Amino acid sequence: MKKIFNKAFIYLILGLSAGVYYREFTKFNNFEGFTQLGVLHTHILVLGLLMMLIVLLFVKVFEINKDSKFKRSLAIYEGGLHLTILMLITRGTLQVLGTELSKGLNAAISGMSGVGHIILGVGFVMLMLVIKRSIPEEN
Repeated sequence: MKKIFNKAFIYLILGLSAGVYYREFTKFNNFEGFTQLGVLHTHILVLGLLMMLIVLLFVKVFEINKDSKFKRSLAIYEGGLHLTILMLITRGTLQVLGTELSKGLNAAISGMSGVGHIILGVGFVMLMLVIKRSIPEEN
């Protein structure tokens, strides 16, 4: 359970840092307007911090960590989250810098972001199945 709490704490630090990065990076570059960096800290805090805290509660209440597929599903979820976060940082930073992207590079960033979201979704479904199997049957 400590590992999951530590992950939640790391996501807290990353989420808050992402908010500071967004604020300071846009201010330093005199950027006004929409950028993917604006939603970065929210994604990290909700999909990272809050999700790990929810998982921690399910570990405590239903002992979902005893399921053989728990570690794999959590790893897949986090892998998707990390890829999604990386693409948000990449896209947002390029937007703030005003970098002109070729069609191919733009499509590649969008595609990798989509893959991250798909992996995230697969991990989410796997975690839900682990939770479902861990809830005791009622008489």
